Amino acid sequence: MSAVSPSTARDALPTSFLPLAGSPPVAWRVAPAPVAYAEALAEMDRLAEAIAAGRADETVWLLEHPPLYTAGTSARREDLVDPDRFPVFETGRGGQFTYHGPGQRVAYVMLDLKRRAPDVRRYVAALEEWLIRTLAAFNVRGERREDRVGVWVRHPTKAGEGEDKIAALGIRVRRWVTMHGVSLNVEPELAHFEGIVPCGVREHGVTSLVELGLPVTMEDVDLALRREFEVLFGPTRTEG
Repeated sequence: MSAVSPSTARDALPTSFLPLAGSPPVAWRVAPAPVAYAEALAEMDRLAEAIAAGRADETVWLLEHPPLYTAGTSARREDLVDPDRFPVFETGRGGQFTYHGPGQRVAYVMLDLKRRAPDVRRYVAALEEWLIRTLAAFNVRGERREDRVGVWVRHPTKAGEGEDKIAALGIRVRRWVTMHGVSLNVEPELAHFEGIVPCGVREHGVTSLVELGLPVTMEDVDLALRREFEVLFGPTRTEG
């Protein structure tokens, strides 16, 4: 399948990203406790290499991290407002600075684009659609913005065009296997974002499902994430 022109708006791209017929289900893993960032990166590298070599199935890994900041390949040093607040990790994903911590669901998505469509822009659009559909399960309207990646919500307590980011994306592709993925704010400590300029966007803030008045649990979100993932990306199987 040919790549879509970079000038095409992401909301105009196909959002289904189903695998080739006969592909095995995607392994679905949920970490029972917070995972150290370095440990997560090592495991993601191992899995991505195995998937590329045909030794492992595609995998989605849901987890939480201890409080930390990560710097993507486009991170600007001036956006690290408080460098001593939490550990800062350089990472190979695209994007700028972001925060990870308890109460935020991180999904590391390791898919083989050769089994689907070798089109990174379409893959990003599919990830955004996954988050938008997940938010819709809780009656939250998530929206794309063509000038910035991620999923945004209009904040009910802010006048006019006030909006906040509720979910972030950052990916890397190696040998056509995707790495890193998405993060969705369920109930993180929003003050922790103050140590950075999240994703380099100064004009808008961040929010979470609970801050929007929705008393959802991480388990509620995980169920919605899996259901909507299967609609867009195909069947999954539980892996311990």
